[in-house]
Amino acid sequence: MNTDTKEKQRDYLFDNYKVLLIILVIIGHFTEPSYQNNDFLYTLKWLIVSFHMPAFIFISGYFSKRELTFAKLFQKLAVPYLVYEVIYYLFYVLILHKDTKLYLLYPKFSLWYILALFVWRMVTPYFKKIPHYMLISILSGLLIGCSDMTDNFLSLPRILVFYPFFLAGMSFSRETLTMLRSRKFQLFSAGILFTFITYLIIDDGHTDYSLKIFYGRYNYDFLDMTDGEGIFCRILCYAIGFLLTFAFLSLLTEQKNILSYIGSRTMPIYLFHGLTYSYLKECTSVLDDVETVPESIILLVFCTALAILFSTLPFNRFTKIVSNLPAAFEVSPSNAPQVFMIH
Repeated sequence: MNTDTKEKQRDYLFDNYKVLLIILVIIGHFTEPSYQNNDFLYTLKWLIVSFHMPAFIFISGYFSKRELTFAKLFQKLAVPYLVYEVIYYLFYVLILHKDTKLYLLYPKFSLWYILALFVWRMVTPYFKKIPHYMLISILSGLLIGCSDMTDNFLSLPRILVFYPFFLAGMSFSRETLTMLRSRKFQLFSAGILFTFITYLIIDDGHTDYSLKIFYGRYNYDFLDMTDGEGIFCRILCYAIGFLLTFAFLSLLTEQKNILSYIGSRTMPIYLFHGLTYSYLKECTSVLDDVETVPESIILLVFCTALAILFSTLPFNRFTKIVSNLPAAFEVSPSNAPQVFMIH
């Protein structure tokens, strides 16, 4: 088999990772109203929020190494963001009857991630020219928590807090991946996962803190921390996020399975699960009423089923149509700033 053919093959390790992460995103949202109802959900929620967005963002960075014109980036991310904001607005007003407005500068629900990807891919080619850019990104993520910014304007806190994971993904190489997949590192990764999960189960110390320490959205004052405590806590969150991201990358299978195809269809799942969650949360009490472990397992199965449902062709085709809408303007290739290819 020649090299060109190999390059065209799907990387099922990352597909499988994205399948796991998108299911965890759904579970993370759908368990929000009930995770304090039993220890199983509480521990699972802590595990999920500690790494699922850092890992997703890391993978996005990994697949953002190819250059793309600004106009293409605008078409692939900014236009869909605007379309999905309108969809969420209409859904909130017409279906949920919520008192809201079309706040394009204040992303609704999980749409902040699309906006963040647009910003990261737009600024990164220039930001990486700055000496010690990784250290600067981490310091920015730590210091934004000291600000008195209390609203969600452009999701700036999240954009800054999670940016180091995107940059790390861009710098990640196949050689490093091969090292992580070695037997020695797999044993180390298994030990990391076992230790962290055991800690969550047997130690009550973490229950003194809010899960929102991992969300990246809130300042330290909101989290009832001094600036010093908040910075120290966020450093720990960075360490946990990176360790668990690499641990799962080391341990997940790279073989194709029956769900691997979902890895290339995460956008429709990301979009439509939010609408489903919003309806169930606002119009029913079903998510609040999950009390027992069997009920919790049923909820997890339901979340997995939603991922499969929203990965089907009608939903996938819709998001592809939106991502290929004509750009609102044209930029000539010779004058266009270069950004990174969307995977």
